Amino acid sequence: MRRRTPTAGLALALFAAVTATLAAPAPAGATPISAAPALAAAAPDISVTNVQAHLTQLNSIASSNGGNRRAGSAGYTASVAYVKGKLQAAGYTVSEQVCTTCTYRSNNLIAEWPQGPADQVVMFGAHLDSVSAGPGINDNGSGSATLLENALVLASQNPSMTKRVRFAWWTDEEQGLNGSEFYVNSLTATQKSAIKGYYNFDMVGSTNGGYFINRLTSTTAAPLKAYWDSLNLQPEENVEGQGRSDDYSFQQAGIPTSGYAAGASARKTSAQASKWGGTANSAYDSCYHRSCDTTANVSATVLNRSADGVAYAIWQLAVGGGTPTNDFSVAVSPTSGSVARGGSTTATVGTATTSGSAQTVSLSATGAPSGVTVSFSPSSVTSGGSATMTVSASATATTGTFTITVTGTGSVTRTTGWTLRVTGTGGCAGGQLIGNSSFESGSTPWTASSGVITNSSSQAARTGSYKAWLDGYGSTHTDTLSQSVSIPAGCASYTLSFWLHIDTAETTTSTAYDKLTVQVGTATLATYSNLNAASGYAQRSFNLAAYAGQAVTLKWTGVEDSSLQTSFVVDDVTLQVG
Repeated sequence: MRRRTPTAGLALALFAAVTATLAAPAPAGATPISAAPALAAAAPDISVTNVQAHLTQLNSIASSNGGNRRAGSAGYTASVAYVKGKLQAAGYTVSEQVCTTCTYRSNNLIAEWPQGPADQVVMFGAHLDSVSAGPGINDNGSGSATLLENALVLASQNPSMTKRVRFAWWTDEEQGLNGSEFYVNSLTATQKSAIKGYYNFDMVGSTNGGYFINRLTSTTAAPLKAYWDSLNLQPEENVEGQGRSDDYSFQQAGIPTSGYAAGASARKTSAQASKWGGTANSAYDSCYHRSCDTTANVSATVLNRSADGVAYAIWQLAVGGGTPTNDFSVAVSPTSGSVARGGSTTATVGTATTSGSAQTVSLSATGAPSGVTVSFSPSSVTSGGSATMTVSASATATTGTFTITVTGTGSVTRTTGWTLRVTGTGGCAGGQLIGNSSFESGSTPWTASSGVITNSSSQAARTGSYKAWLDGYGSTHTDTLSQSVSIPAGCASYTLSFWLHIDTAETTTSTAYDKLTVQVGTATLATYSNLNAASGYAQRSFNLAAYAGQAVTLKWTGVEDSSLQTSFVVDDVTLQVG
């Protein structure tokens, strides 16, 4: 996704233009496509492992070519060659279009599956270029790899087609949507009218991601929304991405558009974190347009749901023939749990009918360690229904963290993973739970605003060289620092401690202009301000016994006003249980 943000005046003009485009009728022959043809076949399950393998290749290409895949660079050229080779081997009609008006002269890649009527085209696109700062694996290797694997699966299954499917990988998106704009401008009126819908996929694997759809309530968006609705994801309108990716080029030409996105630099709200998980008030992608946008910067869960949603849309919109195959999905909520030796825990297994008619689904589980049993009540449901999963651990159960595979078996088999943590007798494994507690080992497993974890000599660490330095800019600014931990049940003590140094240029003795808030989950443990400034570090401690047996996020949020700096410096964070 391009970074460019319109000025206030230009933003109003863009809003008016986009609104007019969406409200205006499509060109002759470009009637919006039907959401769910009555005879649509069941979509295949796209292997997220295969999508990740494409991402690994793109990351390797960037590493071998100066660390990026910027349009016009050797990394971009190699990326085009990789995708093109896969498509040609699968039987696609593939062409490269030289973009002569792009900032960096380079090629769009267009691939068409040679089946279905040529005047009835459904188009799926993603930009293949990255920014120069990094390899661009979420932005936008994720969209590119998702479309590549979908294209390969379509070719391998070779179903009968009611429409023609065309895939596109765009160049020079990061410089202003130039590649897609050049392509659209090159089309004749007849060629434009043949495109019944364009679907865009830009950043579909964000690690703190959300589930966003372009033009959520439009007819064009219906199949994308239907699939995510079947997973009870409650998607939202992609407000952050409006006018910032390649669908905008097609909107401007009056072609119906939609697409998936998982979010960029905007921050996840508390309401979104409640329904989707993740960390509230943190960016959807903390590595957006940065060198850390590598294969480690992609959520397999978000990526998998996006890839499967693309397949569902392709099959709904362009694959025909025969009676729809009955299919369903299975999911577990919450997605993880903890059980102590001698105890038990429960979770809800939900199912949904994704194609055809409802069917009976038998539930089972594998992957439980020695001494742990998993049962379901009821043991089978009608798709659309739910069951209670009970996980029980014996007094001698193997401790550790395990992935339980929950399987639903009907006319097809569907699985989902569930993370289980087994703790010692009485639930107390004991020990220190905070990873990288003194910040000396990089940023993992912390999530922090840019520049917060630092070895800058301007503020000394309490121990070692690194610490977390929030704010200190002397202007309006917000910094965050967080880490998620699973707190075992059954322990006698739960003590969160950290050392805090507050340095300020404020002179008031009565007004808290700059504040640091410490939270566990959504609950506030303490608030500090410029009024607490003092030389040296002071230890702060809290009892977290109320959160035993839960997975929680510990978070520090520093908010600074428009003048006079206040620095909140945190070091040596521990959560000791025993």
